[in-house]
Amino acid sequence: MNRPSRNLTEGSVTLLVGLALRLFTEGVETPVFTLTKVGAVLMVVGGVLLLTGLVQAVRASGPVVGRRG
Repeated sequence: MNRPSRNLTEGSVTLLVGLALRLFTEGVETPVFTLTKVGAVLMVVGGVLLLTGLVQAVRASGPVVGRRG
């Protein structure tokens, strides 16, 4: 598995786990921090990984031929 696809996969999984925590752990209390906030952080990390994977995939696909005007 190359690096862009690995980042896309990890980002998707992390984002989905964060979304699940954010949606379904509203009433769960832990001594240190709330799981909804952990879910929000995981969603941000997953989004960053997804964006990184997309940028890496675009860069690996080669140069983009554009118009000059």
